[in-house]
Amino acid sequence: MGELQVDVEGRTLTISNLDKVLYPRTGTTKGEVLNYYATVSGVLLPHLRDRAVTRIRWPHGVDGNSFFEKNKPAGTPSWVRTASVPTTGSRAQSDRDTLDFPICDDLATLTWLANLAALELHVHQWTVTKAGRPRRPDRLVIDLDPGEPAGLHECAQVALMVREALAERDLECSPVTSGSKGLHLYAALPQGRGGPDSDGTTALAKEVAEELQAAHPALVTAAMTKAKRPGKVFLDWSQNSGSKTTVSPYSLRGRALPTVATPITWDEVEAGAEDPVGLDQFRFEEVLERVRDHGDLFLP
Repeated sequence: MGELQVDVEGRTLTISNLDKVLYPRTGTTKGEVLNYYATVSGVLLPHLRDRAVTRIRWPHGVDGNSFFEKNKPAGTPSWVRTASVPTTGSRAQSDRDTLDFPICDDLATLTWLANLAALELHVHQWTVTKAGRPRRPDRLVIDLDPGEPAGLHECAQVALMVREALAERDLECSPVTSGSKGLHLYAALPQGRGGPDSDGTTALAKEVAEELQAAHPALVTAAMTKAKRPGKVFLDWSQNSGSKTTVSPYSLRGRALPTVATPITWDEVEAGAEDPVGLDQFRFEEVLERVRDHGDLFLP
């Protein structure tokens, strides 16, 4: 199939190659990817709103090469909202050393990104103002990354420990399967001048990771060195840095299977902690069923 012009919320977009297979193992086409993002947009867009989006694109499908893209690409429609933000984690910088990120606030922008084979949508832990100025982070994230032979079962066990450690700091967290190997845990942060900056959230996440590493050295590591990860769950605290991003809840992943970063319940985490096969990564069809049945499980 060639090009097709479609109207999306009053915007005219040119969609191409709907029959192109982006996930060869399952035969999932670009048209199915576009349909997934359109169908899930009601729960996805609130978690992208006001956030600079880094994309990972697979123009020839997941068996081909991919590339990260931060700046808005050539040919970006004039109606796509963008924000110029510092290239480092510093909030003190002004208009130099900046990148022009797209902001995905609406279905038309989401459809435009999906048409570019931007399968993965990654965002920072902070939002931008209407003028494009970065705010302080509104959430903290800890990425639970298992080193083989550890897997999702061990991640679920450690997630319960992280939940308790954050609760001791008056923070309630929400679990999300990464769509890859592990879990992400998010905790909402108070907003305003009294809230922590990115350095503060990074320090807090690192404190939790090192505390659990000391208490459970056979299962948990806070070390960035990959050689120290086999058989353990690495608590990646660094994604709270102002310049780092994490894949958004409800984003597809560029894996062999079309899996999704999926919000889950703590009951599901507990089941995964008890049973080695009690929890798995979810494919996009399953995520759409979950949203139909349960709505957005990532609500605060």
